[in-house]
Amino acid sequence: MASVAQLGYVGISASDMDQWEKYATETLGLQLESKDEDGTLYLRMDEYQYRFAIHPTGQDDVAYVGWQASSEQQMHQIADQLKEGGVTVTLADREEAKARRVEGLIKFQDPDGVNVEVFWGPPISYDSPFNSTRPISGFVTGDLGMGHVVLYAKDLNTTVNFYRDLLGLRISDFIRNLAFFHCNPRHHSLALIEANAPKHLNHFMLQLGSLNDVGSTYDMVQESDITITRGLGRHTNDHMTSFYMKTPSGFDVEWGWGAREVDEATWQVQRHEKGSIWGHKPVAAAAR
Repeated sequence: MASVAQLGYVGISASDMDQWEKYATETLGLQLESKDEDGTLYLRMDEYQYRFAIHPTGQDDVAYVGWQASSEQQMHQIADQLKEGGVTVTLADREEAKARRVEGLIKFQDPDGVNVEVFWGPPISYDSPFNSTRPISGFVTGDLGMGHVVLYAKDLNTTVNFYRDLLGLRISDFIRNLAFFHCNPRHHSLALIEANAPKHLNHFMLQLGSLNDVGSTYDMVQESDITITRGLGRHTNDHMTSFYMKTPSGFDVEWGWGAREVDEATWQVQRHEKGSIWGHKPVAAAAR
């Protein structure tokens, strides 16, 4: 089966672009790569020209999720799998591919209406290295992709089958009403929460190169007006040490370090009853 290779980019529909630019650069330490005439922000976190595109379209939710295929052939094989599964797939034209800054892409929706894209040939800028706006060691990306996204699913089994059987993602493990998927050694690039939620995106995760990056940001955020939703803790399944904070759009960012990776030769799928070994306690201020 053909499979996506990594989580490549995420598009966000936002209402407060000024706050997003401030938050992305001053809190997350992302680099503003460019700003379109319509106000769209393109944000870097590594050698890719961008990993986030923040669009001024007012939904305060995920606009699309872009999965990278290893080649044009792989993208078309994934398209065939989707069509065989009854999914309507659109091959983007040259202008649409240019807007995403890729060589080519296909577009479709998952069972919950999330706009999904599979692309190939992203632009890489080794000649112009990523320059964080904060004194952090950097993000863990490369072949592992940009991090992970956690989406709501109305019917978990249906959406699990979609991502597993049509996009080739593999199950890592389960926690209660959550399913976790990998497509490379990163423990999970996608997780699904079974819930009837008003929006699609629960949170995205960025993995830092140092525990000090997590701790120093935790201190900084506590002294700001940014809401911490869950305090420091360590997860049961990927062993990441992290905390959660609100974005200007109301969903969360998980800011973490130290996740274990999947070895396909030895990995065994498990179910965990708790989400954290310790910590990740809800913060009272988040309820305000």
